[in-house]
Amino acid sequence: MATTNSPSKPPRRRASDVLPMGASATPRLEDAGVWMVIPCYKVRDLILRVIEKVPAWIEGIVCVDDACPDGAADFIEAHVTDPRVVVIRLAENQGVGGATLAGYAEAERRGGRIFVKVDGDDQMDLAYIPQLIAPILLGEADYTKGNRFTSISHLSGMPRVRIYGNAALSFAAKVSTGYWNVFDPTNGYTAIEACVARLVMEKRVSRRFFFETDLLYHLGTLRAVVRDVPMPARYGDEVSNIRISNIVGPFALKHAQNFLQRVVGQYFVRDFHAATIELLFGAMFLLFGLGYALRWMMIRLPGQAASAGVVMAAALPVIIGVQFLLQALNFDVLNTPSRPIHPYLRTIRRLEDSQS
Repeated sequence: MATTNSPSKPPRRRASDVLPMGASATPRLEDAGVWMVIPCYKVRDLILRVIEKVPAWIEGIVCVDDACPDGAADFIEAHVTDPRVVVIRLAENQGVGGATLAGYAEAERRGGRIFVKVDGDDQMDLAYIPQLIAPILLGEADYTKGNRFTSISHLSGMPRVRIYGNAALSFAAKVSTGYWNVFDPTNGYTAIEACVARLVMEKRVSRRFFFETDLLYHLGTLRAVVRDVPMPARYGDEVSNIRISNIVGPFALKHAQNFLQRVVGQYFVRDFHAATIELLFGAMFLLFGLGYALRWMMIRLPGQAASAGVVMAAALPVIIGVQFLLQALNFDVLNTPSRPIHPYLRTIRRLEDSQS
């Protein structure tokens, strides 16, 4: 087992040194270069179970002690003899996002090709790792995540309040990230291709509990392909560090910010689509109709009924505006990324390496 606080060991292999994903020959699991990243915070009683269940074909395991008050790093070093385990310590608590990104950086430095992130509370069934990494190995996705909402039977173990909460958050995430094809955004059981992870690490991704959803937003700015993997909910004797009352307000604000940034960036800065015109005219017609109706109500005489002309002058722009906005929404749904970016990124990486 290795312990590290700073880079010291040269990488055994780079992600660009292996066959590009999507090639005719599918690599064996042992050769896939899969590394597991486990953020560790107050999971001392459960982390050993997780490490013991890691399949033998996983190349490496990065355990990130996120300034854990229980001393997770020392505990793992004292009880784990698996040579694949690498323990890194963060001087300050950075949240699940900061710990995950630190794990990505360490796995990338050591030559990992695919990074699978699991929590240290033994909620995630490691038997689903092949389903997670398969779309990446086949060149069909850049990032995969678990989805517990694909079957009613998968939700049998989830508390009802979490079902309603996750459903609401899923709709909000669709709007703010542009990934209308995914659900269950807070699911932390994920896999990401190394070159894509390298780009993500350069972005200002939220470090706290909004990490998984904010990561989707930043993947959307890269036009990365995201795919859901069906899996059941699983709960045991773990204790959640999330308090619903503390995250509702901040989550709503962050979703609104990401939505506005996405619309401006995607439809007005980086490109110009038919949806851009639909958004502009839809907003103009809608605001004009609502403003006209409000103005008439403010200046009308007591008991005065609106004439047919006044009603049409207010209603028609609203109807047209709503239709334009619905068309823009339809365009946005159909504009979900569909072509993976990691083969392109790895080709660039290999060309850069050949010139150095």
